[in-house]
Amino acid sequence: MNNFETILPENYQEVFHIDVKNNKTGLILNLIALLIAGILIAIAFAILFLTTDFVYDLQSSDTLYFFAFLGILILYVIAHELVHGIAYKSLTKQKLTFGIKWSCAFCGVPNIYVSRKTAMIALILPFAVFTPIFTGILVWLYFYQQFLYFYTAILLALHGGGCIGDLYVFLLFLFKFKDKTYLMRDTGPEQFIYQLQEEKE
Repeated sequence: MNNFETILPENYQEVFHIDVKNNKTGLILNLIALLIAGILIAIAFAILFLTTDFVYDLQSSDTLYFFAFLGILILYVIAHELVHGIAYKSLTKQKLTFGIKWSCAFCGVPNIYVSRKTAMIALILPFAVFTPIFTGILVWLYFYQQFLYFYTAILLALHGGGCIGDLYVFLLFLFKFKDKTYLMRDTGPEQFIYQLQEEKE
C-alpha cells in the first residue's frame, strides 16, 4: 500500500474518530495526561530523596531557573510537533498544518489519508525520540547535578503525559486496527480512522 491516498478509496468506512476540540474529550485526555505526569514526577522525586541525601534549598536564582525551564518547555512542545511534521513530510511530501487549541498543540496532514504504517510512525516518533533523550539527561543529572534533576524530571513527566493522545491512537493501531489497509486522516486536533469494508455479494 502507498504511504497515503489523496482521496478516500471506495468501500472505506469511518470506524473511529477522536476530536480534542471537543470539550469533554479534551478535558479527559488532559486529566489523564496530568495524572500520568504526576505519577512520573512522584516516582522521580521518590528515587532522588530515598536514595540520596539531597536536600532542596530555595535560592534566589530559582526564579531564573524557573523561567529558563518554561522557555525549554515551550521549545520542547514546538520540537514535539516538528517531529510529527518531519515524519509526515518525509513519508508523504504533502502540506502540513500546525496550530494550538486550548487542549493541545498539533501537527496534521488534513488533505490526505495516510496508511496505517505512516500514521503509526508519525504518532510514535516524538515519544521514541524524546523519551530516551530526557531519560538519559535525568540519569546523568542524578549523579552530577541533582538540583537540575528536579526540572528535568518535571520535563520528562510532562513529555510522558503530553504523549497520551499519540500513544492512545498508536496503541489502537497496534492492538485493534491491525490490518495494513486501514487509513487515517489527521487534521491535527482530529483523527479519523477508516476501514476497508468487504464487498457484499
